Amino acid sequence: MTTDLIQLKALNALEQYVLLSKSATSPRAAADLIVQATSAPNTYVFAELLQTPNIQSLRTASAEYAPFLTLLEIFSWGTWSDYDSTLNLPQLSEPQSLKLRQLSLLSLSSSHATLTYTHLLSALDLPNTRALEDLVISSIYAGLITAKLDTLEKRVEVSSVAPLRDLKPNSVPQLVAILEDWNGRCVSVLSEIEGQIRDVRVRAAQRKRREAEHQAVFEKAAAEENLKDRGKAVGKRGMGDTETSGGTTGENGEVMEVDEVIGRGGQRNAKRGGKFGPLGGLGKRLGG
Repeated sequence: MTTDLIQLKALNALEQYVLLSKSATSPRAAADLIVQATSAPNTYVFAELLQTPNIQSLRTASAEYAPFLTLLEIFSWGTWSDYDSTLNLPQLSEPQSLKLRQLSLLSLSSSHATLTYTHLLSALDLPNTRALEDLVISSIYAGLITAKLDTLEKRVEVSSVAPLRDLKPNSVPQLVAILEDWNGRCVSVLSEIEGQIRDVRVRAAQRKRREAEHQAVFEKAAAEENLKDRGKAVGKRGMGDTETSGGTTGENGEVMEVDEVIGRGGQRNAKRGGKFGPLGGLGKRLGG
């Protein structure tokens, strides 16, 4: 059950007593109505009943009935300790005692996430651990709190509480101050988180820039190395073409082109042909 439904259920349970208060014109009738409302199941908020004129008239009633108004105020925003320390209050019935202890546990749970058995036994005036555990279990089933019993460590771990306590008069300024303080702390925490986010983004940008610079240096070095390898490959191919293009080695071991060799050979052959060539010899023989 959600907290809104729990609160609505409590308001609906009180509604009949608010209507009955219109006819409780005598102090005795108003006192009896308070007893009925605080004893009934599911009634955990009482501010609306407390504000009705006939209930407020008990403030000026006799000493016999005036304490019932104080009792209703304790059920609205007080605790068992308030009841125990206030004199001349009416004796509580068993259902009233259970409810006031449940409401007191609700108030204690609102300010402490972890409650020890020792503290609760004292604050709720309970005789033993079994009575305390029964009270906590009944409060959980009633939807007043969400909690776990740690029987080994003797403590109650509270995770959430229902909004079922009325505000004490003149408590609004104090509540506003608490909320303003909480808001200031939230703003401070958010500012710190935003600063940390900015630092993370700056460091991420710097890391990305360094990675880009390293990548650029690597790519430049790889490109230069590739150019060197291509230059070496071209040089080797040029030397191979020279050796296989029909060149020959001269008398002094120099490489000579084929045309150069042919040219020189032709000159020698021409000289030889003039002296010993076939035509020269034939002319000698014919002439001789």
